[in-house]
Amino acid sequence: MNYDGATGWLVGEAHKGMRTMFVMMNEARLGVGMQGLAQAEIAYQNAADFARDRLQSRALSGPAAPEKPADPIIVHPDVRRMLMDSRAFTEGARAFMFWTALYGDLLHKSQDDAVRQKAGDYMALMTPVVKAFLTDIGFKTTSECLQLHGGIGYTQEMGVEQYMRDARIAMIYEGTNGIQALDLVGRKLAANGGRAIFTFFKEMDDFVGENADNGNMKLFTDALSDAKKKLEAGTTWLMQNGLSNFNNAAAASTDYVHLFGYTAMAYMWAMMAKTALEKDDGSDPYYANKVKTARYYMERVLPKAGSHLDMLKAGADSMMALEADAF
Repeated sequence: MNYDGATGWLVGEAHKGMRTMFVMMNEARLGVGMQGLAQAEIAYQNAADFARDRLQSRALSGPAAPEKPADPIIVHPDVRRMLMDSRAFTEGARAFMFWTALYGDLLHKSQDDAVRQKAGDYMALMTPVVKAFLTDIGFKTTSECLQLHGGIGYTQEMGVEQYMRDARIAMIYEGTNGIQALDLVGRKLAANGGRAIFTFFKEMDDFVGENADNGNMKLFTDALSDAKKKLEAGTTWLMQNGLSNFNNAAAASTDYVHLFGYTAMAYMWAMMAKTALEKDDGSDPYYANKVKTARYYMERVLPKAGSHLDMLKAGADSMMALEADAF
């Protein structure tokens, strides 16, 4: 589209367009985060079906289907890794979306001023995380699901390559994920003296404290507490080093979004694990499977948060060291 020579008409009040645009834009960013989740989900469903049907090799522990010429690839640990990574992301991300959407409803519907204030704080804080983290990891998940199909996954026949192409744009439009990261560390963290992020810290601490005597929850609360401390350390580092050198904040921003995202999903998984443990009476495998997936998230996915903290604290020096002409 080319708008050279086109006529423009003023819509709304002069000099208020950016403010008006962001009302739409923030809602759109939540929708794009949902797109990252949705593409990952359909890719995961296809990958799980394929892994149950595709026969290749034998399980390392011995034939799982001796009556067949080979075992289904779902018996292989690396295939399970891709499936479990995908499942842990999609289920955790769905909970994160619902939890955030609840605060969107409370912001508009609650009659309690304090509830509306917290909801507004959370909507502002979580929107760039939902958009950037869910589309970054949604694309990675879709790519892993294509990988699970092997070479045929790269062809149009299976359809997975379409999901991957559709997922890729979500990292770009409605504000690139790099811009979301800058928005989070440059504007949202400092808003109202950091009220939103400190409220979130307290909420996670309260959850851990409320479940301190529940032995069945120890794995989940310990992991959440550790992740929260890492997010708190990253936040403190940004506050101490970002203002003295703005490049430090910018260089750390994407790692901070991922640190935040992994921690927020740890909170979602801890809450889901608590509910599942309370409801699991052995009659429905849904709850037992939810606890198993929660354990996988805490043990195999959440440790990535620590690497993002380490990279965040490395600062901008090595990132900015090369002269522009050297690229």
